[in-house]
Amino acid sequence: MSESETATRLRICPFCEATCGLELELRGRLVAAIRGDAQDVFSAGFVCPKAVALRDLDADPDRLRAPLLRRDGRHESVGWDEAFEAIERGLRPILDAHGPDALAIYLGNPTVHNTATMLYANALQTAFRTRNRFSASTLDQLPKQVACGLLFGTSTSVPVPDIDRCDYLLLLGANPLVSNGSLYTVPDFRGRARRLRARGGRLVVVDPRRSETAAVADRHLPIRPGTDALLLAAIAHWLFAEGRVRLGRLAQWCAGEERLAPALAPFAPARVAARCGVPAREIERLARELSDAPRAAVYARIGTTTTAFGTTASWLVDVLNILTGNLDREGGALFPKAAAFAANTQGPPGRGSGLRLHRHRSRVSGAPEVLGEFPAAVLAEEIETPGAGQVRALLTIAGNPARSAPGSARLERALAGLDFMLSVDPYLNETTRHAHVVLPGPSPLEQSHFDVVFPQFGYRNAARYSPPVFPLARDAMPEWQILLRLTGILLGQGARADVAALDDLAAGLRARAATAAQGSPIHGREPAEILAALAPRRGPERLIDLALRTGPYGDAFGAREGLTLAQLEAAPHGIDLGALEPRLPELLRTPSGRIELAPELLLRDLERLEALLGEPQPELVLIGRRQLRSNNSWMHNLPVLAKGRPRCTLLVHPDDAAPRGLADGAEARLRSRAGELVATVELSSGIARGVVSLPHGWGHDAPGARLEVAAKNPGVNSNRLADARALDPLSGTSVLNGIPVELSAAGGRT
Repeated sequence: MSESETATRLRICPFCEATCGLELELRGRLVAAIRGDAQDVFSAGFVCPKAVALRDLDADPDRLRAPLLRRDGRHESVGWDEAFEAIERGLRPILDAHGPDALAIYLGNPTVHNTATMLYANALQTAFRTRNRFSASTLDQLPKQVACGLLFGTSTSVPVPDIDRCDYLLLLGANPLVSNGSLYTVPDFRGRARRLRARGGRLVVVDPRRSETAAVADRHLPIRPGTDALLLAAIAHWLFAEGRVRLGRLAQWCAGEERLAPALAPFAPARVAARCGVPAREIERLARELSDAPRAAVYARIGTTTTAFGTTASWLVDVLNILTGNLDREGGALFPKAAAFAANTQGPPGRGSGLRLHRHRSRVSGAPEVLGEFPAAVLAEEIETPGAGQVRALLTIAGNPARSAPGSARLERALAGLDFMLSVDPYLNETTRHAHVVLPGPSPLEQSHFDVVFPQFGYRNAARYSPPVFPLARDAMPEWQILLRLTGILLGQGARADVAALDDLAAGLRARAATAAQGSPIHGREPAEILAALAPRRGPERLIDLALRTGPYGDAFGAREGLTLAQLEAAPHGIDLGALEPRLPELLRTPSGRIELAPELLLRDLERLEALLGEPQPELVLIGRRQLRSNNSWMHNLPVLAKGRPRCTLLVHPDDAAPRGLADGAEARLRSRAGELVATVELSSGIARGVVSLPHGWGHDAPGARLEVAAKNPGVNSNRLADARALDPLSGTSVLNGIPVELSAAGGRT
């Protein structure tokens, strides 16, 4: 296409979990305009401000176009072959001398928004078996996945509110007007909430801050950060005490209900009210409203998961949905049925192996393995501590743990001391500046897109696929090929490993697994037949087509009428697969074939929760907050999102500011057990007294990073205050909300 030619292309937005459909107006190789695709079957034209930034990301001069090699402390552009040869020279001696556990792998948040990295990073980790696996999951949502895995058998069987048919929606620690949902893919939450209220429904938000979502709710209840599990336990206690438990049709599929009432006995509303900051009468009112509503749902997110009781709080959310009979019913909390890649659509329906946790412990502090990974918080100590199994090399994929992980100052020192570090990333950021080699993937608009994960949390079932908008730039390498070449190096095949052969191996393994699996629609057929039917596709498209055709709507390779990738390619606005429907008991994958309502691990944690009632309450605690023009640390270099007033401010209630001599715009010093920083105060009566708030993912002032736009408004790194030792013991997730802090005027004393 010449520079004077114009065209329109459709694209799924890769920036957040809402996965909105976009319409791009092109002028040659440039994106002239971006708007919502009004015909998209899932988002129906809705977009948030982040979508427009796709143009800035594509054109960003700081986005890397060629591999970087660090020489004499400086990163220089090199060719692909030279980069992979440097990786082989750097990694192989370490692995040969110290074994596979000498290499740690860290996957960042953007990985889940990229089809190639989702599919091929998994292949890399499967092929190369290091125990030292880390990801941003232990800084975010893992407690919910653990709780759901224990209840329902798979970690992605997460019920979501059926908001379009709901009468009462209770949200805790969630701000979907800004996040567009999280573990809940729901574009235009504002419009859906408005329609819920218009039909007589109610929206209630429990949050320490009067968030954007709380501002449009029928009622907002401030809560003491980190005590959501107490509130939820008290609501459940009331339901038992008042004889309001109504399992209904769920009773036949539940196990362990009789163990819940005695376990929840210590959590009467009157007993927990003072500690959680919600009056007993309000707790009882919440319980009564939830019980009385014809159709209701409870939903909680990052404000509840990144706490010391994240897993227990996440479990109690679905305990309430179950006790009120609202799980797996229209207008309650329903389970999506994704077209591909969902574990709860694979294997024999209704029963499975369940979730296995804590199979081994980290080398230094004994942190638990959860879903195949260790807590990100222990990465620094695993690098720093000598001895057998020490992490000497690190591979990061689309991650910035130097800004997203707790104890970030220590982690940066540890990164600087690695024998070798490799990053697959489009930017030289605060983490990748430590890498010996940086391998950049192409622009998102030069790659196809199919959401692997988010349809598993969708408010509605749909399938969509976007082909590349632009041809691959000259000298660029697709990320799936980058990851396969790295796999070849890790497997000892060298820097020039045969990518096509490795791709055939990856596809072949998946085809063999699908034909061997009981319950698969192609069980018993020959893998060679399946691979032949997928030809001539290669790369992600071959794996997507295989997953679609063996999924719940698929054609089973000709055995029935059904979905294929070719059908999605012919339907650029997507294919609607219908509203969510009840799925019990077929989605269960527990060994008992029932909902494990009272897992022993979680019942035991209620004893730890009760002990919280006797602990002193900190005078001041820190929480994070979501921002519409930001998604963790990786969107701060895009001009359209970075413009406007600085957003990395410290929210302080006027009553907390006044005795400390703090005014709006003043500089304040914030100290915790882990560190200290200076931030700009923003006075707000919308945050609870005794609580201050800093957004997550800032601090773009590191020397050696190439983030020109972000560096103009660097903000401060809140994770300097997060203690790497503070974890939810069940999931290994870092405590990033409810951190005890001291506040004073900058330069003064607390």
